[in-house]
Amino acid sequence: MSSRDVDVLVAGGGGFIGGHLVADLLKQGLSVRAVDIKPQSEWYQVHPDAENAVADLSLRDNAFTHTAGAREVYMLAADMGGMGFIENNKAACMLTVLTSTHMLEAAREHDVERYFYSSSACVYAADKQTDPSVTALKESDAYPALPEDGYGWEKLFSERMARHFLEDFGLQTRVARYHNVYGPQGTWTGGREKAPAATCRKIAEAVVSGNHEIDIWGDGEQTRSFMYVDDCVKGSQMVLRGDSSIPVNVGSSELISINDLYSMVEEFAGITCKRNYQLDAPQGVRGRNSDNTLIQEIYGWEPSITLKEGMEKTYRWVYDQVKKSRG
Repeated sequence: MSSRDVDVLVAGGGGFIGGHLVADLLKQGLSVRAVDIKPQSEWYQVHPDAENAVADLSLRDNAFTHTAGAREVYMLAADMGGMGFIENNKAACMLTVLTSTHMLEAAREHDVERYFYSSSACVYAADKQTDPSVTALKESDAYPALPEDGYGWEKLFSERMARHFLEDFGLQTRVARYHNVYGPQGTWTGGREKAPAATCRKIAEAVVSGNHEIDIWGDGEQTRSFMYVDDCVKGSQMVLRGDSSIPVNVGSSELISINDLYSMVEEFAGITCKRNYQLDAPQGVRGRNSDNTLIQEIYGWEPSITLKEGMEKTYRWVYDQVKKSRG
């Protein structure tokens, strides 16, 4: 690995959000080091202009080695996926705490100027998310703590750790709570994909196969908001560069039911499918939406790309992947 200094280290740079973030940072003329545990052949995007490294950042030595010389750090690295993965891999999700811990220690050791931690709406108390007509979640709703088991607990703990590294050591930590990020160049099959990509894949497969019948997890009445990846990339940089260390929602406030999400994608595809509801499948909380009052107050901004616009781009991309995969 080159020992030269870089403007930005993106931990998890081979991931879905990481790939888009690296692209945007390079476009700004910044020097970027992207590090990911996956072999490069499995990275969602590989940018030749970045310094790309394969390493397990949960190992302390690797975290220290790859953080050396970085001015800013985006800590996106995590073992995660959609609801099916999260509900069935709680221990694996909790073990990300090693990456979170070692990256904070490394950032402190190497005098990193700014450290961004990507948290999640999964930190919010489950008892506030029991109704599809959910009241949008404010940042204060994370306490008293009752987050998503496994993944949510790790995120909330690591948020606190980032806060204490700021208070005790002066490391300038910033925290964003992502709400359901989606878009092209992401996971669309294999079990770790989230609802928007899974929806696009099922409809695309129905188009390609001619079998207009799909399975939906739950009764389809559960609600979510989904943020297009370009808004996520913009919001993350805004939070990193901002003056506020308060964890803030970075998510769309456009609420939709899963049934309506399928109807939207069916419209793009020009088909209607028979729906088989799998009531015993993982479906997470009943309703979740982002209250954007705080991000508007602090940054004068909120994610604005409409679900229809983002989902249409995502569907076109996923459709192409489905076609390619079928030869």
